[in-house]
Amino acid sequence: MINRVVLVGRLTRDPELRKTAQNGTSVVSFTVAVDNRRTPNGEKSTSFIPCIAWREMADSVSKFTHKGSLVGVEGRLTQRTYVNKEGKNTSVFEVVCDTVQFLEPKSNNVENVPLDPTFPEDTIEETINDNKNLNTVDIADDDLPF
Repeated sequence: MINRVVLVGRLTRDPELRKTAQNGTSVVSFTVAVDNRRTPNGEKSTSFIPCIAWREMADSVSKFTHKGSLVGVEGRLTQRTYVNKEGKNTSVFEVVCDTVQFLEPKSNNVENVPLDPTFPEDTIEETINDNKNLNTVDIADDDLPF
């Protein structure tokens, strides 16, 4: 049997990090919006896939992603049942993540990170500008080995 899920999409809201009551293991819940194929009449639709990640991966997802972040998720589909607040059995399908890849550069998230008031703002701007053009290297042609 094969149970493998691979998704690429954007988070619909900020990830929700929790700790288990027994031993404090990190678990994060998030939802990935994934575009579906267009229907024959050209209509576009989106699926909203609930995902969970555990331990260090949970901490990383919580720390480095936010609403709108583009992520790649690989894992397995699971179904669990629980009793809701009204006392009814509820069944949930979700992806238990084996890996979560952050598919956007860190510089895209700079505006969402709270600034340290002791850190000079001009240094932040210089760092952002320095990281924009990583495809060129300032080196003389004579120093190249080829």
